[in-house]
Amino acid sequence: MEIEAPIVGVTVYPDRARITRRGSTRLAAGEHRVRIAPLPLGLRRDSLRVGGRGAATVLGVDVTTWRQARSTDGQVSGLEQRSRELADELAEVNDTYEIEAQRGQFLARLAERAGGTYARALASGDAGPTDVATFADSMAGQLAESQSRRRGLARRRTDLTEELAAVERQLDAANGKRKPDRLAAEVTVSVDADDAELDLELTYLVDGARWQPSYDLRLVDDTMNVTWFGLVSQDTGEDWPECVLQLSTARPAAAAGVPELSPWYLDRVRPAPPQTAMLAASYDARPVPPAPGAPPPTMGGAARSGPSRSKVRESVAAVEQGVTAATYRPARPVAVPADGSAYRATIAVLDLPARLDHVTVPVRAAEAHLRATVRNTSEHTLLPGAAAVFHGADFVAATRLPMWAPGEETELALGVDDRVRVERKLGRRADTRATLGSTRRRDVEYRISVANHTPRPASVEVRDQLPVSRDEAVVVREPTLAPPPAERTELGELTWRLRLAPGESGEITMGFRVELAKGVELAGWRE
Repeated sequence: MEIEAPIVGVTVYPDRARITRRGSTRLAAGEHRVRIAPLPLGLRRDSLRVGGRGAATVLGVDVTTWRQARSTDGQVSGLEQRSRELADELAEVNDTYEIEAQRGQFLARLAERAGGTYARALASGDAGPTDVATFADSMAGQLAESQSRRRGLARRRTDLTEELAAVERQLDAANGKRKPDRLAAEVTVSVDADDAELDLELTYLVDGARWQPSYDLRLVDDTMNVTWFGLVSQDTGEDWPECVLQLSTARPAAAAGVPELSPWYLDRVRPAPPQTAMLAASYDARPVPPAPGAPPPTMGGAARSGPSRSKVRESVAAVEQGVTAATYRPARPVAVPADGSAYRATIAVLDLPARLDHVTVPVRAAEAHLRATVRNTSEHTLLPGAAAVFHGADFVAATRLPMWAPGEETELALGVDDRVRVERKLGRRADTRATLGSTRRRDVEYRISVANHTPRPASVEVRDQLPVSRDEAVVVREPTLAPPPAERTELGELTWRLRLAPGESGEITMGFRVELAKGVELAGWRE
């Protein structure tokens, strides 16, 4: 016998989903085979599990293929029927248009032949001008009506073609449901008593389902408001109704074994044959590392604070923390059709503390970037995903969040702040002439000024660099750094941190000398 067992729960993983169906029936004492269908073709047969309640014992479960001529899905059946109707109507319009075109050609040829006949009749006196005019008017009217009908048929053909294309796109979106064959689960049960009520629960995993995180990051004063969404999509071949929907961070497909170590061998370099070495050099496509002190990627235009406004409350998901994963249940049920479209559910809304400062690399660009350093003070491990960054009410940039664990900090660029003015000038440059047995010298000095025109104190991180020699004939000496930088690396990268009150300016002086051996030409210099 077959029972109805609708979907009552779905747990979506990053790369698949677990479906739960429930159905009830009453059975007499004895052994019975209960059939639950239709099930999707993407069902993982080894994941099928049967449970439930009642005075019965489950003896086994088999998965069989239910072969049909056409899909039993109501949406697909309706679309296929509409597609056939449109195709038939389009063929009928094309046939009518062809007949009308042939009729117009016939009338045109008839009018052409009749013209000669009437000309001879007029010459012989067998017909008068009135007869010719009457015939001409009749032919002109019929030709005009034929042209009008063809224009109407052409418009109808265009409308039908567009509607048919839309139906075909809908069918393509429902590709998984379009396949007519389905699976069926046949459960063998042994019932202990007559008229026993049996509740069966069927669970299974299906491929073709997924969810991914998405974020809205909105900076308001010194708080980063993080709205975490789950984007759910699926093309498993069966629609999910509004039911208990859960989003899990677990990955059932991941290997459960602990990685094993393999031997770590060292060997001497063995020179390649000359031809091989030459080919290897010619095809060397290693990426060129960025220059020291290069500015971070810009993430948007100038940011400005938006006015404070009351917040609308948002429903969030209930969370259940497991040993290695978390499961979220959105507050609002979401129906997810099997069309591959993404349906959004709100998981969490977090207010995280943010620390604001500015970063400038004036050797690259004389502008200051507003930066927010945000600490995850929540209990949630935020998964990697796309994020839209807002500064107040203004959209700043689209970025991507990395894995963000509780207690970790992450940096977000909020665009260029034109209220912090930066200028870098060459203050002094002196070159000495080469003399016999001596070196040449080049002395330079740069001045960097930073002015805070914002209405609040500003912390500004200034980055610059000293040149680094790669040849013993080129020596960098006697750097003058005032004030001393807060950080300095072996590659010449320098970092100052200025604290400026509203309207206050700060200045940094950076000077050094380059000495060149006699006859050496300097490469890589920049002002």
